[in-house]
Amino acid sequence: MSSSLGSSELILNPDGSIYHLNLLPEDISNIIITVGDQNRVHEVSKYFDSIEVQKSKREFVAHTGMYLGKRITVISTGIGTDNIDIVFNELDALANIDFDTRQIKDTKKQLNFIRVGTSGSLQPDIPIDSFLMSTAGIGFDNLLHFYDCGHIKNQELELALTQYLDWGKHNIHPYVVDFDKSLADIFHSNRIRFGATGTNSGFYGPQGRTLRIPPAIKDFNEKLAAFSFGNTRITNLEMETAAMYGIAKLHGHRAVSLNAILANRATKEFSTQGHQTIDKLIQYTLECIAKSQLV
Repeated sequence: MSSSLGSSELILNPDGSIYHLNLLPEDISNIIITVGDQNRVHEVSKYFDSIEVQKSKREFVAHTGMYLGKRITVISTGIGTDNIDIVFNELDALANIDFDTRQIKDTKKQLNFIRVGTSGSLQPDIPIDSFLMSTAGIGFDNLLHFYDCGHIKNQELELALTQYLDWGKHNIHPYVVDFDKSLADIFHSNRIRFGATGTNSGFYGPQGRTLRIPPAIKDFNEKLAAFSFGNTRITNLEMETAAMYGIAKLHGHRAVSLNAILANRATKEFSTQGHQTIDKLIQYTLECIAKSQLV
């Protein structure tokens, strides 16, 4: 029998819920929609036929309910890969650790994570207000470097990108993790574009934006946009996907990231109807889940 997890490792609240998310194991579904903005949780759950769970703590808001016969959890992660580390590890703990014995369960549940988020395009041919599915997450942060993760990475693409960028002198060592194709097939249609998504740890300098602080890499976006490897190119930038793909895959879960493109960095455009675009992506996501075999 495996040893019990210590109270400093598996941290529970006095009511037995997981530390940051404030959730109990029975509160979550195997189908989990993640959003960054806590206010967007309601924008998803307002379409549910019924809601059984509504809980929150800090920036983490979770609703679980029914939509056309599917039990779905929608949860806000907040912004950034550091929050993905918290949310995805704690959701896995809710599914696969016995909180009474503090031991990992022998039989594991596989969760299905679907990110509904916003992003900025790097390519002029991917317009604002379009939908894009991330075929791979390219992490320019350092999260996955803290895990034994070589077996889940796309090492061929990672090596090609590392050699092309030559950003080791800037202490940037990208990692690459692919989406789960079987989950992605549920959302495949002519409404969806595809591309590799860059994930970084900030919104300004780490995404090539300059306000008053000069950047270390002056051609950041242009360099990424010009990369190609086979049929792969880097299409967009955001702040969660690579970590989401990595942590999910390390736990044996499935993950896919759906992006509403609100900015085009190449053409300098920003959507004037962002709320409507996100709402359309939410409805599209829910409709695809309802038609799927997910349980």
